Amino acid sequence: MLISLLSSHIGTVPNGDDEAYVYENIWTEYATSLLTQVFLYAAIALAVILLAVGVAVRYKKPEGFAAYVKHALMIAGGFVLTVIVTMLALGFADIAENGYTDYDGILGLVYIPSIILGAVVVLGIAASYVASLYGKKPFKVTLIAFASTFGAALVALIVCLIVYLANGNAEANNGAVITDTENAVLYVCAVGVIAVIGVLAWLFGRGEKKGFDSKSISYAGICIAMSFALSYIKFFEMPQGGSLTLASLLPLMIYSYMFGVRKGVLAGFAYGVLQAVQGIWFIHPAQFLLDYPVAFAAIGLAGMFSRVKKLEKLPQIKFALGAVVASAIRFMSHVFAGVFAFSEYSTLDNVWIYSLGYNAFVFADIAIAIAVGVVVFSAKSFLVQVRHVQATAFVNKNYSDKVEKPAETATENA
Repeated sequence: MLISLLSSHIGTVPNGDDEAYVYENIWTEYATSLLTQVFLYAAIALAVILLAVGVAVRYKKPEGFAAYVKHALMIAGGFVLTVIVTMLALGFADIAENGYTDYDGILGLVYIPSIILGAVVVLGIAASYVASLYGKKPFKVTLIAFASTFGAALVALIVCLIVYLANGNAEANNGAVITDTENAVLYVCAVGVIAVIGVLAWLFGRGEKKGFDSKSISYAGICIAMSFALSYIKFFEMPQGGSLTLASLLPLMIYSYMFGVRKGVLAGFAYGVLQAVQGIWFIHPAQFLLDYPVAFAAIGLAGMFSRVKKLEKLPQIKFALGAVVASAIRFMSHVFAGVFAFSEYSTLDNVWIYSLGYNAFVFADIAIAIAVGVVVFSAKSFLVQVRHVQATAFVNKNYSDKVEKPAETATENA
C-alpha cells in the first residue's frame, strides 16, 4: 500500500485530451480513497476477530472475560486513534492541495481548534484511566478537569467556526450565494428543528439523572471517538457532503439508549461539531447548525423508547424505533439546509425534490447502523451491561430495581 501511494505521488496519468499531469496534484484524493477502503476492511476484520475471540473466552474461560474486554477496548481504541490521525492529516493536505481562497482561515479557525478538541478527548480519557488506578477521589478530580477542559475547547471551536462563517469566505470556497430570504428562512428552520429536538428530549428524558457523572462522561468520550473514527470508513461519499458509512452512528445511539436522550443529544451535538472538520461544506451559520450539530444532536434521540415497558422483551425493536425517529429528524434538518443553502447545486427545477432525493442517503446509512445494532442488542451479555448502566442512569427507583436484578443474576451465574 505504501509503495502504491508513493509511486502515485510522483507518477503521471493521462486525461481526456491525451495530456499527462503530475498525480501529486490530486494525490490526497487518491490516498483518501485508498485508505478509506483499507480502513473499511480492517475495521470489519478487527470486529470479527475481537467478537470471535470474545465468544471463545466467554464460554471457555468466563473468569477472564472482563480482562479480555479491557484489552479489546484498548486495541479498538488504538485503531480508532490511527484512523482519526491519518484522515485528519489527509484533510490538511486536501485543503492545501485544492487551493481554497482562505486556506489560513480554514487551518486556523477549523482544523487546529478541532484537533485541539480531539487531543483533549484522547488525553482526558487516558488521564482518567490512569487516575482510576489511584482511587475514586483522583479519578473524580481528573474527570472534572477533563469535562471542564473539554467544555472550554468545544466552546472555543464553536466560536472559531462562527468567525470563519461570518467572514464570507465560506461561501466563496463553495461557490454559493445565499439571498436575504434564504438567510432568514435558514435561521427559522434551525430554530424549529432545535425546538423539536428539545421538546422530544424533555418528554422522553424525564426520569434521567441530571448532570454528567464519571461513567457518563467516560462513555460519552469513547462513543464520540468511535463514531468519529467510523465516519471516515465510507462506502461512498456524496458530492456536496454526506456519506454512507460503516455504522458510524451506532456508538452514539447506544450511548443514548444507555444514558438517556438528554445526554445523548448533548453527545450528538459535540460529535456534530467534530464532523465539520471532515469537509468544508458549511457556508452559513444556520446551515452549519442544521447540517452538523443539530442534525447529529437528533441522533441522540435514538434511546427515546429504551424504557417502554410494553417492549421490555424486545430491546431490538426499541432500539430500531428510536433510530428511525432520530434519523427522520436528522433527514429533515439536512433537507432544510439543502433547500435554502445549496439550491444552486440543484439539478432539478424543484429544489425540494432534489434535496429530498439527495439526502435520502441518511436512511441507507441508518439502515446499516440498525442492522448491526440489532445483532448487538441480541447478545445477552451486552443487554446485561446495558441494564446495569441504566440502573445508575435513571432516578426512577422502580425502574432501577427492575434492571439491577438481571445484572446481579448474570453476575451470580458467571
